[in-house]
Amino acid sequence: MHTAMILAAGRGERMRPLTDTIPKPLLKVGGKPLMVYHIERLVSLGICHIVINHAWLGKCIESFLGDGSRYGAKIEYSPEIPGGLETLGGLRHALPLLGEEPILAVNGDIYTEYDFRKLTNLSMNDRDCHMVLVPNPPHHPAGDFSLNADGVVMDMPGYTFSGIAVYRPAVFRDVPEGRAPLKPFFQKLIHEGRISGEVSDAFWCDVGTPERLRELDRSLRAGLDSGEEHI
Repeated sequence: MHTAMILAAGRGERMRPLTDTIPKPLLKVGGKPLMVYHIERLVSLGICHIVINHAWLGKCIESFLGDGSRYGAKIEYSPEIPGGLETLGGLRHALPLLGEEPILAVNGDIYTEYDFRKLTNLSMNDRDCHMVLVPNPPHHPAGDFSLNADGVVMDMPGYTFSGIAVYRPAVFRDVPEGRAPLKPFFQKLIHEGRISGEVSDAFWCDVGTPERLRELDRSLRAGLDSGEEHI
Protein backbone atom coordinates (compact mmCIF):
# COMPACT_ATOMS: atom_id res chain seq x y z
CA MET A 1 0.00 0.00 0.00
CA HIS A 2 1.53 3.28 -1.13
CA THR A 3 -1.38 5.75 -1.19
CA ALA A 4 -3.76 7.15 1.38
CA MET A 5 -6.63 9.60 1.06
CA ILE A 6 -7.67 12.05 3.75
CA LEU A 7 -11.27 13.16 3.34
CA ALA A 8 -11.39 16.86 4.15
CA ALA A 9 -14.18 18.43 2.11
CA GLY A 10 -16.87 18.81 4.77
CA ARG A 11 -18.25 22.17 5.90
CA GLY A 12 -18.39 21.31 9.60
CA GLU A 13 -21.71 23.05 10.25
CA ARG A 14 -21.93 21.81 13.86
CA MET A 15 -18.48 23.29 14.55
CA ARG A 16 -19.46 26.83 13.64
CA PRO A 17 -18.32 29.52 14.28
CA LEU A 18 -14.90 27.81 14.49
CA THR A 19 -15.21 26.49 10.94
CA ASP A 20 -16.30 29.82 9.49
CA THR A 21 -12.62 30.69 9.05
CA ILE A 22 -10.75 27.40 9.61
CA PRO A 23 -11.50 24.14 7.77
CA LYS A 24 -12.48 21.49 10.29
CA PRO A 25 -9.48 19.15 9.66
CA LEU A 26 -7.12 22.03 10.52
CA LEU A 27 -8.66 22.63 13.95
CA LYS A 28 -6.02 21.94 16.58
CA VAL A 29 -6.03 19.44 19.43
CA GLY A 30 -2.98 18.97 21.62
CA GLY A 31 -1.35 21.83 19.73
CA LYS A 32 -1.56 20.14 16.32
CA PRO A 33 -4.16 20.14 13.50
CA LEU A 34 -6.29 17.01 13.37
CA MET A 35 -5.20 15.97 9.90
CA VAL A 36 -1.50 16.39 10.69
CA TYR A 37 -1.76 13.49 13.14
CA HIS A 38 -2.94 11.33 10.23
CA ILE A 39 -0.19 12.54 7.91
CA GLU A 40 2.56 11.88 10.43
CA ARG A 41 1.27 8.40 11.25
CA LEU A 42 0.89 7.47 7.59
CA VAL A 43 4.39 8.67 6.72
CA SER A 44 5.85 6.74 9.66
CA LEU A 45 4.52 3.58 7.98
CA GLY A 46 5.96 4.47 4.59
CA ILE A 47 2.65 5.63 3.11
CA CYS A 48 3.95 8.89 1.72
CA HIS A 49 1.62 9.57 -1.22
CA ILE A 50 -1.41 11.29 0.28
CA VAL A 51 -4.41 12.61 -1.63
CA ILE A 52 -6.59 15.20 0.10
CA ASN A 53 -9.98 16.31 -1.20
CA HIS A 54 -11.35 19.68 -0.18
CA ALA A 55 -14.20 22.08 -0.81
CA TRP A 56 -14.86 24.47 2.08
CA LEU A 57 -11.79 26.72 2.63
CA GLY A 58 -9.75 24.27 0.61
CA LYS A 59 -7.11 26.85 -0.24
CA CYS A 60 -6.37 27.14 3.49
CA ILE A 61 -5.58 23.44 3.57
CA GLU A 62 -3.32 23.70 0.53
CA SER A 63 -1.57 26.77 1.93
CA PHE A 64 -0.96 25.14 5.32
CA LEU A 65 0.19 21.71 4.12
CA GLY A 66 1.82 22.67 0.84
CA ASP A 67 3.27 19.78 -1.13
CA GLY A 68 3.77 17.76 2.04
CA SER A 69 7.56 17.78 1.87
CA ARG A 70 7.99 19.10 5.40
CA TYR A 71 6.23 15.95 6.63
CA GLY A 72 8.14 13.64 4.31
CA ALA A 73 5.04 13.20 2.17
CA LYS A 74 3.93 13.91 -1.36
CA ILE A 75 0.50 15.53 -1.08
CA GLU A 76 -1.85 15.92 -4.04
CA TYR A 77 -5.17 17.73 -3.85
CA SER A 78 -8.56 16.94 -5.30
CA PRO A 79 -10.58 20.19 -5.26
CA GLU A 80 -14.35 19.86 -5.37
CA ILE A 81 -17.25 22.09 -6.32
CA PRO A 82 -18.65 24.51 -3.71
CA GLY A 83 -20.58 22.48 -1.17
CA GLY A 84 -18.50 19.39 -1.87
CA LEU A 85 -19.37 16.07 -3.47
CA GLU A 86 -20.08 14.06 -0.29
CA THR A 87 -17.90 11.08 0.56
CA LEU A 88 -18.59 8.72 -2.35
CA GLY A 89 -18.57 11.57 -4.86
CA GLY A 90 -15.27 12.77 -3.44
CA LEU A 91 -13.67 9.34 -3.73
CA ARG A 92 -14.91 9.02 -7.33
CA HIS A 93 -13.65 12.49 -8.22
CA ALA A 94 -10.19 11.70 -6.82
CA LEU A 95 -9.92 8.43 -8.73
CA PRO A 96 -7.32 9.67 -11.26
CA LEU A 97 -4.93 10.35 -8.35
CA LEU A 98 -5.41 7.10 -6.46
CA GLY A 99 -3.65 4.53 -8.63
CA GLU A 100 -4.61 0.86 -8.93
CA GLU A 101 -3.57 -0.62 -5.59
CA PRO A 102 -5.77 -0.60 -2.47
CA ILE A 103 -5.76 2.73 -0.65
CA LEU A 104 -6.24 3.64 2.99
CA ALA A 105 -8.88 6.34 3.44
CA VAL A 106 -9.47 8.25 6.67
CA ASN A 107 -11.78 11.08 7.60
CA GLY A 108 -9.85 14.28 8.24
CA ASP A 109 -12.08 15.30 11.16
CA ILE A 110 -11.44 12.36 13.48
CA TYR A 111 -8.70 11.72 15.99
CA THR A 112 -7.64 8.12 16.42
CA GLU A 113 -4.91 6.04 17.96
CA TYR A 114 -5.83 3.06 15.78
CA ASP A 115 -2.68 1.43 14.40
CA PHE A 116 -2.82 1.94 10.62
CA ARG A 117 -0.09 -0.69 10.36
CA LYS A 118 -2.82 -3.35 10.62
CA LEU A 119 -4.14 -2.26 7.23
CA THR A 120 -0.91 -1.92 5.26
CA ASN A 121 -0.61 -5.61 4.28
CA LEU A 122 -4.28 -6.45 4.38
CA SER A 123 -5.38 -9.32 2.16
CA MET A 124 -8.51 -8.10 0.40
CA ASN A 125 -9.23 -11.46 -1.29
CA ASP A 126 -12.53 -10.91 -3.14
CA ARG A 127 -13.50 -7.87 -1.08
CA ASP A 128 -13.67 -4.31 -2.40
CA CYS A 129 -13.58 -2.63 1.00
CA HIS A 130 -12.40 -3.32 4.53
CA MET A 131 -13.84 -1.02 7.19
CA VAL A 132 -12.79 -0.34 10.75
CA LEU A 133 -15.70 -0.26 13.18
CA VAL A 134 -15.66 1.09 16.73
CA PRO A 135 -17.95 0.76 19.77
CA ASN A 136 -20.84 3.16 19.54
CA PRO A 137 -20.09 6.57 21.08
CA PRO A 138 -22.72 8.30 23.25
CA HIS A 139 -23.77 10.61 20.40
CA HIS A 140 -24.40 7.66 18.04
CA PRO A 141 -25.79 4.88 20.21
CA ALA A 142 -27.54 2.92 17.45
CA GLY A 143 -24.40 2.32 15.39
CA ASP A 144 -24.14 1.63 11.67
CA PHE A 145 -23.07 -1.92 10.81
CA SER A 146 -22.19 -5.26 12.36
CA LEU A 147 -19.96 -8.25 11.55
CA ASN A 148 -20.75 -11.91 11.08
CA ALA A 149 -18.54 -14.71 12.36
CA ASP A 150 -16.43 -14.59 9.17
CA GLY A 151 -15.65 -10.89 9.52
CA VAL A 152 -18.04 -9.88 6.73
CA VAL A 153 -19.91 -6.63 7.30
CA MET A 154 -23.68 -6.81 7.64
CA ASP A 155 -26.18 -3.99 7.19
CA MET A 156 -27.41 -4.19 10.76
CA PRO A 157 -26.76 -1.77 13.63
CA GLY A 158 -24.08 -2.88 16.02
CA TYR A 159 -20.97 -0.77 15.72
CA THR A 160 -20.10 2.67 14.35
CA PHE A 161 -18.12 3.16 11.16
CA SER A 162 -14.92 4.92 12.23
CA GLY A 163 -14.25 6.74 8.96
CA ILE A 164 -11.20 4.48 8.41
CA ALA A 165 -11.30 2.01 5.53
CA VAL A 166 -9.30 0.35 2.77
CA TYR A 167 -10.75 0.47 -0.74
CA ARG A 168 -9.92 -0.97 -4.10
CA PRO A 169 -10.04 2.17 -6.28
CA ALA A 170 -11.57 0.18 -9.14
CA VAL A 171 -14.80 -0.15 -7.15
CA PHE A 172 -15.49 3.55 -7.80
CA ARG A 173 -15.03 3.48 -11.58
CA ASP A 174 -18.70 2.96 -12.39
CA VAL A 175 -19.89 5.60 -9.94
CA PRO A 176 -21.22 8.64 -11.87
CA GLU A 177 -19.40 11.92 -11.27
CA GLY A 178 -21.25 14.27 -8.95
CA ARG A 179 -22.54 14.42 -5.38
CA ALA A 180 -23.11 11.03 -3.83
CA PRO A 181 -23.30 9.80 -0.22
CA LEU A 182 -21.33 6.75 0.85
CA LYS A 183 -23.84 4.76 2.92
CA PRO A 184 -26.13 3.58 0.06
CA PHE A 185 -23.02 2.45 -1.81
CA PHE A 186 -21.85 0.58 1.29
CA GLN A 187 -25.24 -1.09 1.53
CA LYS A 188 -25.00 -2.29 -2.08
CA LEU A 189 -21.54 -3.79 -1.50
CA ILE A 190 -22.68 -5.34 1.79
CA HIS A 191 -25.61 -7.00 0.01
CA GLU A 192 -23.09 -8.50 -2.40
CA GLY A 193 -20.82 -9.67 0.44
CA ARG A 194 -17.94 -7.49 -0.71
CA ILE A 195 -17.01 -5.66 2.53
CA SER A 196 -14.96 -7.15 5.33
CA GLY A 197 -14.35 -5.44 8.63
CA GLU A 198 -12.91 -5.42 12.09
CA VAL A 199 -13.80 -3.87 15.43
CA SER A 200 -11.17 -1.68 17.07
CA ASP A 201 -11.06 -0.67 20.72
CA ALA A 202 -8.25 1.86 20.13
CA PHE A 203 -9.03 5.40 21.20
CA TRP A 204 -11.17 7.17 18.60
CA CYS A 205 -13.04 10.45 18.60
CA ASP A 206 -15.39 11.93 16.03
CA VAL A 207 -14.67 15.61 16.59
CA GLY A 208 -18.16 16.72 15.63
CA THR A 209 -18.90 19.53 18.08
CA PRO A 210 -16.94 22.32 19.80
CA GLU A 211 -17.51 20.52 23.11
CA ARG A 212 -15.89 17.32 21.84
CA LEU A 213 -13.03 19.35 20.39
CA ARG A 214 -12.36 21.01 23.75
CA GLU A 215 -12.60 17.72 25.63
CA LEU A 216 -10.17 16.01 23.26
CA ASP A 217 -7.77 18.94 23.44
CA ARG A 218 -7.79 18.81 27.25
CA SER A 219 -7.16 15.06 27.23
CA LEU A 220 -4.29 15.28 24.78
CA ARG A 221 -2.66 18.15 26.62
CA ALA A 222 -3.01 16.29 29.92
CA GLY A 223 -1.28 13.31 28.33
CA LEU A 224 1.52 15.51 27.02
CA ASP A 225 2.01 17.11 30.41
CA SER A 226 2.22 13.72 32.11
CA GLY A 227 4.54 12.27 29.49
CA GLU A 228 1.98 9.65 28.43
CA GLU A 229 1.81 8.75 24.76
CA HIS A 230 -1.85 7.82 24.76
CA ILE A 231 -5.02 9.16 26.29
